[in-house]
Amino acid sequence: MTWDVHWVDSTGSTNADVAAAARSGAAEGYAVVALHQSAGRGRLDRRWEAPPGAALAMSFLLRPDRVPTTRWSWLPLLAGVVVVDAVGGVGAAAVLKWPNDVLLDGGKLAGILTERVETPSGPAVVLGIGLNVAQTPEQLPAGGVSLAAYDADRDEVFDAVAARLASRYDQWLAASGDPDVSGLAAEYTGRCDTVGRDVRAELPGGEIVEGRATGVDHAGRLLIAPSAGGDPVAVSAGDVVHLRPR
Repeated sequence: MTWDVHWVDSTGSTNADVAAAARSGAAEGYAVVALHQSAGRGRLDRRWEAPPGAALAMSFLLRPDRVPTTRWSWLPLLAGVVVVDAVGGVGAAAVLKWPNDVLLDGGKLAGILTERVETPSGPAVVLGIGLNVAQTPEQLPAGGVSLAAYDADRDEVFDAVAARLASRYDQWLAASGDPDVSGLAAEYTGRCDTVGRDVRAELPGGEIVEGRATGVDHAGRLLIAPSAGGDPVAVSAGDVVHLRPR
């Protein structure tokens, strides 16, 4: 995989820009990186914004035609592994909170959002990553953290993310998206701080599940053994709160 990268000073949303390009026929690998975005979104339609030049907002167009769509749910988890490994290059020991929040010292360093887009040549995926690079504590939202203490170079961080994303995506494609054959399942579990914790999952319909997070299944869903007993619950979406400190 090689990226066709378009740098912009400012935009509303890099995901929206790449989605529009996809609908206009852009090829796989099209990417937009913004030094500032004013209308970025995270999971569950949460707003994501940072001061100009202080963060990386980047979106990549993927067309995983050879992979069954049932396995596309692994793409945000793959991206989480990529970001953890990339920031490790500057000495930041980040971990993942299921499904794909990147945490550093307990604070949120990066968020990931994937969106399916219908295009003239078939469905595609826009993979967006918002990564805090140089914000001061005063510029960060509550619970946020940046790489400012690591004196990270923004361009080098992007290069590390892009290179690792290309490599891991190619491996995943070669395995037809199988998380075990590609090694992605083991890599994700090894970096996920949620697995092994007591958690509370607040599901979209209002249901709450509490118990021990025991792993992820073949679809990337979080498996929770309920505290009240019974069969494991597979959670595909929702807010997960860590209840027990490491």
